[in-house]
Amino acid sequence: MPIIPYRFAAAGLPALDWYDALWALERAEGQRLRMHEFALWMVTSRSNITRLIDRLETAGLVRRERSDEDRRGAHAVLSPEGRRMRKRMWPVYQKAIGELFEQPLSATEIRHAEAAMRKLIAAGR
Repeated sequence: MPIIPYRFAAAGLPALDWYDALWALERAEGQRLRMHEFALWMVTSRSNITRLIDRLETAGLVRRERSDEDRRGAHAVLSPEGRRMRKRMWPVYQKAIGELFEQPLSATEIRHAEAAMRKLIAAGR
């Protein structure tokens, strides 16, 4: 299957947005993000983040914790099961990335793409 989301489904794994959410939490300091910060990491609306976190929480992959600084705020916190799920999803994602983005390119093209991506990342910082 060429499209990454279908590969997750075929492997009996959750959707790509779940992977992205779990990965964002895994990388965040303390493996936790305030909901508004989470929306920035995910580049989506706050309402979509709330629904996504609801689904992840129901699945036991994330838990919500009240903020100590602001009792109205909440953090999304990666659970141990969430970390395990992200690791289970990675091999499917990694294989798809290789097949879709690496294999069609020559070694020279890959080096040029890497250099371009490094420039874009540096400009974004």
